[in-house]
Amino acid sequence: MKFSRILKVSTLVGALFLIVTSCEEELGTIGEGVIGGEPFTTGKQSFNVFAYNKGIEAVQTNRLPIYQLGTFNDPIFGRRNASIVTQVALSTANPLFGDLSQETEDNADNDDLASTIKENETVTKVYLNIPFQLPPTSQRDTDGDGVEDAFELNEEAISDPNSDTDGDGVGDNDERIIGSDPFNPDEDGTGEDFVANTFEKVFDLDSIYGLNASDFTGELLQRTVNLKVFRSTFFLRDLDPNTNFEEAQEYFSNQDFSSFVSNELFNGEITFTNKEEIIRESTVDDPDTDVDETQQVKERIPPGLRIPLNIPFFQEILDKEGQSELLSAANFNDFFRGIQISGEDMGDLMFLLDLTQANITITYNYQDYNATDSVVETVERDFRLNLLVNTNGLLSGNAVNTFVDEASAVPNVLDDGENASRIYVKGAQTFTEIRLFDEAENGGSGIINEIRSNNWIINEANLVFYVDQSAGIEEEPPRLYLYNAETNRPIFNPQNERFDVDEPLGRFLDFDGILEKDNGKGLKYTFRITDHINNIIIRDSVNARLALTSTSNILDPRVSESISDEAPNIDVPIMSIVNPLGTVLYGSTEDVGTDRKLKLEIYYTQAD
Repeated sequence: MKFSRILKVSTLVGALFLIVTSCEEELGTIGEGVIGGEPFTTGKQSFNVFAYNKGIEAVQTNRLPIYQLGTFNDPIFGRRNASIVTQVALSTANPLFGDLSQETEDNADNDDLASTIKENETVTKVYLNIPFQLPPTSQRDTDGDGVEDAFELNEEAISDPNSDTDGDGVGDNDERIIGSDPFNPDEDGTGEDFVANTFEKVFDLDSIYGLNASDFTGELLQRTVNLKVFRSTFFLRDLDPNTNFEEAQEYFSNQDFSSFVSNELFNGEITFTNKEEIIRESTVDDPDTDVDETQQVKERIPPGLRIPLNIPFFQEILDKEGQSELLSAANFNDFFRGIQISGEDMGDLMFLLDLTQANITITYNYQDYNATDSVVETVERDFRLNLLVNTNGLLSGNAVNTFVDEASAVPNVLDDGENASRIYVKGAQTFTEIRLFDEAENGGSGIINEIRSNNWIINEANLVFYVDQSAGIEEEPPRLYLYNAETNRPIFNPQNERFDVDEPLGRFLDFDGILEKDNGKGLKYTFRITDHINNIIIRDSVNARLALTSTSNILDPRVSESISDEAPNIDVPIMSIVNPLGTVLYGSTEDVGTDRKLKLEIYYTQAD
């Protein structure tokens, strides 16, 4: 049965190929007809496009895939300060600190066993670890040999997994497998004393905005910023009581949690880099073992924010071992409602952070009975609290991104209902409605019916948005997203799309929307919407309103609610919210130059 289907499809594809080839050959023959003996012509026609700017007051910002922290300055859209409020969750309910339960410890004086002792768990250090959003591995390392493209020897080595960066005779990919350092010619993984993976990796980050050349020494980044972390007293609900606890609770970017704080957990400077941090098994080598503990890797911490937190507060948590506050996730959430992280004193610097990989690591010492030597020893152990947890796409925990936007220089053109000479695109701040075949804008009626009556075969249809470089925006969004504003669904068919890699900027390349640059500056965004136009002309699909916004991941079409002057409120793509970048584009009014004006361009074939 499957073979039969494949044979039919192959036959059909072959037939279509012959037809297309034949048409192309006859197209090149002047004066020779191909449709019923009559000649046909190809042409191009442009149509005006109505683009309408709308303002957004706030967007839903809880349970996001990526969170912003810090300040981003834009010459048009103004200054945004982003903060985070997040739950903190037990990694395990009713945790055991040390080896003995608190009940057993409390009975130590009445127990004749030498192993029953008071463990005296004592917190020695606490760190909040929040990694930066890292680029997909295949985008950083084309050939997958463990050496990122930025550090390869040359252009050829980028696609050669057998390249040998350090020239030690062992290829980079082999060193990746072995766990040796591909940048160290004295370490090829063959020595008797070799210990795998002891070197710190340096990452090429694209999730920090506002860095300067002075922040780098070669490829190594190092920068100091001021941060504040407080204990939050606000209870983030998972379910909305207004829906009888049947729907998820929504929190919005304009909510103010600043008064819901108690303990100050950190207030000061931290230094971050683009190099991972390696935690060793020990700082001292044990002479009684065959391995060097100082070279044994206990943990690799990816680049991010590593913030020391208040030790006495977390000592209180350990002291509650066996008590009701730690018996369940719900009890702990009521006791320790979360933390607030403020980057308002960071300067002009904005981070994109992955809270699903974040944690609070509590390191503590306790007294442990060594039965072999019959002695009591001091042992170190870690206990972790989670922020958000992503389990196969299912998110648990809750966090809210709050934005304070001010000093916007966007003209008073939002929500005026007029066709815009400039289109303002900024996630969580503006929204652009696009109307095709608008009768008033194109000076006529029945455009769609006219195209149908002319029997046009639509070969290609494009929308090209040119960047207004005079706006002075230094960094535009890498990609914009055009979608159906009435259904909130994509207007392209993913099954028909071309792709290079699985990452967002490598997918749906026919539909496009990726920024094209000229001399390092943003020039235009092109959308090929041939399928969408054919659906309207041929398949009688509704000529729906479209929407334009930015996107950090076109693979994720989900939307969330926003608050605006419109009723009902506009739904906006989630992936337009998680990025601070914005841009200004030319519209289609008469004051826009012809070479930059927004138009719908249709290339067609018509029988004469």
